[in-house]
Formats: sequence, C-alpha cells, structure tokens
Amino acid sequence: MMKSTLDPAKQAAAVVVGGELGGLGLVRSLSGQGIPIVVADTKRGTPASWSRHARRHIVRSFVGRNFVEGMIALARQLGHRPVLFLTDEDAVHSVSENREELSAWYQFRMPSAQGVRLLSSKAAFHRFAEEHEFPVPRTAIMNGQFDVPLLSDLRFPCVIKPDDKRQALSGNKERAIRVESLPEGQAHARTMLRTPGGIVAQEWIEGAQSNIYFTLFYRGRDGEAAAAFTGRKLACWPPDIGSTAVCVAAPEAREELERITFAFAACAGFDGMGSMEYKWDDIHRRFVMIEPTVGRIDWQEEIATLCGVNIPLAAYRHELGLPGLPVATAPPEAVWRATFIRSAPASLMPVGARTFDGYFRLDDPLPAIHHYCLNQPLDRLLQRWNGWFPSTRRDDAQQEQQ
Repeated sequence: MMKSTLDPAKQAAAVVVGGELGGLGLVRSLSGQGIPIVVADTKRGTPASWSRHARRHIVRSFVGRNFVEGMIALARQLGHRPVLFLTDEDAVHSVSENREELSAWYQFRMPSAQGVRLLSSKAAFHRFAEEHEFPVPRTAIMNGQFDVPLLSDLRFPCVIKPDDKRQALSGNKERAIRVESLPEGQAHARTMLRTPGGIVAQEWIEGAQSNIYFTLFYRGRDGEAAAAFTGRKLACWPPDIGSTAVCVAAPEAREELERITFAFAACAGFDGMGSMEYKWDDIHRRFVMIEPTVGRIDWQEEIATLCGVNIPLAAYRHELGLPGLPVATAPPEAVWRATFIRSAPASLMPVGARTFDGYFRLDDPLPAIHHYCLNQPLDRLLQRWNGWFPSTRRDDAQQEQQ
C-alpha cells in the first residue's frame, strides 16, 4: 500500500476521470484554489483536456485492468494519494469493482459495490424506491421478449430506457424514447430487447420539460451532507427526454427535494458524489423521482458552482479533513447552457440572469476553440450556420432554384 506523504494543507492533487463537458465544469470548479488538477482520459481531444487549469493523462481504457493499471501509474507519478473525481459511467463501475486496490492509491467515496449496482440499474432502483415508499412513476421491467406484455399494464405515453445506461452509451440500445401507444411501445421494446440487457418503461409524467428538477450532492462520512444544490432544467436536448441543455437554480424546490434526496440516500447508503432527478407531476401535484446518478458528477454539475455551491471543492476539502465551505447565501442568478446553439424559451429565463456557456470562458478559451472550431466537421458547422442565419439558407435555396 502506498503511503501518503503530502500534507493536505499543501494541496493534494485532484484527478478527474473523463474530460467531456461535465469534466470541464468540474475542472473549472476546482481551479483557482491552488489544487493541481489532472484529467485522465482515453482521448486527447476532450474539452477538459484543453483547459489551462489541468494537465492531461492518457489511459488506455475506462474498463478493466487497463484502467486500473493506468490509474496506478498516474498515482505513482504524483507521489501521493490524490482525491479522485469520476465523470464517466464505465469508470464508476471500474472503480467500484476494483475499490480495494485503487483505495491504496486514491481517496474517494462511493456506495458499496452492491449499492452501486442497485443505483445504476433503473429496474433495481425502481423496486427499491417502491419498497421504501419513495415517489416513482409506474414502471414495467422487461428482461426479455416474454416480458413485453407487461406494457399493457401502463398508461401511454411512456418512456422506454435501457436498464443500464452503459448499454446506451455503448450504442447497443437507444438511450430513451417516448412512445405514444401500446403497439408502438411493444414494437420498440421488442427491438431493444434483441440486444443483451433489460429495459424499463415508465409512464410519462405530465408537464413541460421545464418541470424537470435535480438535486446534486456530496454525502460524506457518517452521512454528512458536505454540499447540496437543487436546480431546474429549462430545456433538454433532444427535447423532453435528452440531456440538460439549459438549467438554473431552483430555490423554490430546494427544501423539499433535498429532504427527499437525503432521506433516500440514507436509506440506500448512497455515499459520495451523486444526484437525483425529479419531475413535477402537473396532474397529481407532486414531485416524482425519475432516476439517480451514482458515483460521479452530473452533466450540469457546474450550475451549482456558478450559483455559489461548489460541490467538487466541498468534496475535496471533506475528504482531506479540511474545514467545510461557508454556506452560500443569496447565490447569484446564473444560467448554464451546454452550448450556445441551444436555448430556452425567453419566458423561462430569470430576469437579469447571466448565461454561461458550458465550453467558453474568457479566461479559459481553448476548450471552446477546440470544440466549436476544430472538433466539428465542416458540414455540421454549415448546418448550424444555416440554422443560426435562416435568411442565408433561404438565399441559398433561391440560388439553387435559379
């Protein structure tokens, strides 16, 4: 076992596994504190890898021995036990499955191996939530073609998803699809069940996509809530069922959702970094749990930092035994958007709010330059240009007709 020789007050490194947009927000949340930051990724071109606040470390894979050995090699280079932050679903399972070995080299906190499996499975999560009387939508769990008739017990429309998110990330199944009728649901279910792994179908919760809320948190030793933040999605991409495109703070829902979230976390042994997504049910006038994120930061994690609740920094300090951060009071109005090509209805935008692009910051421009200018195929940029400037598209069409 490696001995830690670094005094926490002298700033142990933070290692961020996964450098996509969420990882970039995490890096920026930890920057400016004198913390050495390393982004470990399988690719050189991820946004966080271009940030001036971090240095890059390449690993061969986020899965199996290649991941474990690559991470141990990094810890050897650093010469101490850095604090580990995860942003990738595969990496969460790799760390969980190799926790005894990796804990000798890194400081991290997550649920038990059984807890990670439970919270990563939409079917297991649903059963657990129902058993402990937490609010969840009616759901059909399908592990094979013989379960497709269970769809007839649900009201439509419904959303069908893979049981394990990794099945969608690998391309083996669609990530999520809304179906309007029983025949349509049966057809999609049969198609999705042709590849390994189960699926779940949830009844659609009535309400706009701006009714989707989330509570981000870090739960430390002895169940201590090191930090928490509740936000609201103003837009998703794809609409209604996709990732967060635009989000803001939701102080009006904070007390209720944080109470439910931490009650669930205590019941499930949900330690470390995580979040819970909710949707406000317009018909039954209540919040319903949609799904958790376990062992890693969420895509939109940076909105909390922009609003004065720096969850990654709170987690870093908690694990090193440093004093906690002061409770944020009157956080600034901020809007986080994943990219400037996505927007939310003007009627939903807070008055006087400042919008932050997920990629671009004036003091850290390279991730945006790489993403928007170097990492996008020319045809895609032209399509976006036409979308941004419809008059140009009409002129081109008129020229073609001539």
